[in-house]
Amino acid sequence: MEMSILLKESLTLEVLSHNLCTVLNVPHDPVALEEHFRDDDEGPVSNQGYMPYLNKFILEKVQGNFDKVEFNRMCWTLCAKKNLSKSPLLISDEDAFKVWVIFNFLSEDKYPLIIVPEEIEYLLKKITEAMGAGWQQEQFDHYKIALNTSREGLSAWELIDLIGSGQFSKGMDRQTVSMAINEVFNELILDVLKQGYMLKKGHKRKNWMERWFVLKPNIISYYVSEDLKDKKGDIILDGNCCVEALPDRDGKKCLFLIKCLDKTFEISASDKKKKQEWIQAIQTTVNLLRAGSPPPHKEARQKRKELRQKLLAEQEELERQMKELQAANESKQKELEAVRKQLEAAAARAAEEEKKRLQTQVELQDRFSLELEREKMVRQKMEEQVAQKSSELEQYLQRVRELEEMYKQLQEALEDERQARQDEETVRKLQARLLEEESAKRAELEKWHLQQQQTIQMTEAEKQELENQRIIKEQALQVAMQQLKQLELERKEALEQYEEVKKKLETAANNTKSWKDKVAHHEGLIRLIEPGSKNPHLITNWGPAAFTEAELEERQKSWKGKKATSE
Repeated sequence: MEMSILLKESLTLEVLSHNLCTVLNVPHDPVALEEHFRDDDEGPVSNQGYMPYLNKFILEKVQGNFDKVEFNRMCWTLCAKKNLSKSPLLISDEDAFKVWVIFNFLSEDKYPLIIVPEEIEYLLKKITEAMGAGWQQEQFDHYKIALNTSREGLSAWELIDLIGSGQFSKGMDRQTVSMAINEVFNELILDVLKQGYMLKKGHKRKNWMERWFVLKPNIISYYVSEDLKDKKGDIILDGNCCVEALPDRDGKKCLFLIKCLDKTFEISASDKKKKQEWIQAIQTTVNLLRAGSPPPHKEARQKRKELRQKLLAEQEELERQMKELQAANESKQKELEAVRKQLEAAAARAAEEEKKRLQTQVELQDRFSLELEREKMVRQKMEEQVAQKSSELEQYLQRVRELEEMYKQLQEALEDERQARQDEETVRKLQARLLEEESAKRAELEKWHLQQQQTIQMTEAEKQELENQRIIKEQALQVAMQQLKQLELERKEALEQYEEVKKKLETAANNTKSWKDKVAHHEGLIRLIEPGSKNPHLITNWGPAAFTEAELEERQKSWKGKKATSE
């Protein structure tokens, strides 16, 4: 019968898993479900449980904008009506749902799901702090003692009854309790690290508008109001972002700046305290993104879980040692009981022998007097042995009392060690923050040094390029100077040739003039001045029309040949 029920439960869970994977667009892996419950003879409702499988193989593989709150609300709708207490509570159904979701976050990873007293104390402290009330440690210690005597922790419905009963929120109204639960829900489930109203400067119109800002591990969203209905934009955070305080200007105070890769946002807080809180919260978020660390509340939950596991291992070791001491004590008790029985048997035998001796005292008084003395000596030795065993028993009991005292001292030492570890963790976080700041400054100095080296290298390259251009220009200048000298020589040679030709022309002109004078003198010819021809005349040193065009071309060719030969 039980086997058929477990088989039916397994099939139901397999169908449920397949439907969830289909709705959430996640590949279904039935082998993983079988492996999850393979070594568990008690079925899916045993220590393995279905929730760990749901978180690991389905919810963690969901891609895109999957709203886990709505998914939890669907699960709450399926199970709340059956399990929620019918007694009136001081919290609403919505607050009960939020407590149920927080329970799933803080509960242990085993079935049936429970929340241990340490996590109950953590949750109640968070709610009390959110209400602005003082934490009643003594009251919770009494409750914890009563809880530890009956069970290991509380179920989700018992936790809802505890918070809804108002046992740890006396004097607070329903609205205050509801706001406190909502604040803890936003921090633990929605990963809201900080939220509040601030002024934001627009990118286009440059006007200042009041917005409700919500800081999460990798994003800052801002809305028109705190009801989160009208979302105006997001500021995506990554390891490259930074936040800087700004001086007051343009009538705005408490300014700070958020620098991202693509945009810069100017924000004005209501006062200096809010400004410093927001700068510190955003800087802490950016540092966590750079380090790849989870949000603070998730990291704290993991550390609390590891500490509980460590303390549990130490407690199991102490219990094992106590069991060994108890087993040794029982062994000693058995040995003492065996000695006592031997003494009783010896006393019984002695009494029997005494009786016989009395019966035969008259007859055997002289004969057994020596044996009587010997019997007395034996009795004395046995009494000494009994006294010695009693002394050993007292010493053993003293040792047990000392061990119990050592056990108490060891518990106190463990408490001191846990406190010291918490202090050490605080110091380590401070040192880690200082190291991160130092590494950031060192990286910035290295960046400046690299830029300076690049600038020097560029300057050297430009200097080398100018030097090469200067050398090339000097070479070109030398070539031009040589050409200029060559042209100067050619000009001088041309002047010399010109002077020679000029002298020859003057000589020829003088000869021609003297010849014409002679002809005119002898022949008496006088050339009258007549109109010239309409055709273009060729004028040379010897007068108009001294050459024809063909003769002039021949002479030009001859001059060019002579010039080329001289060059």
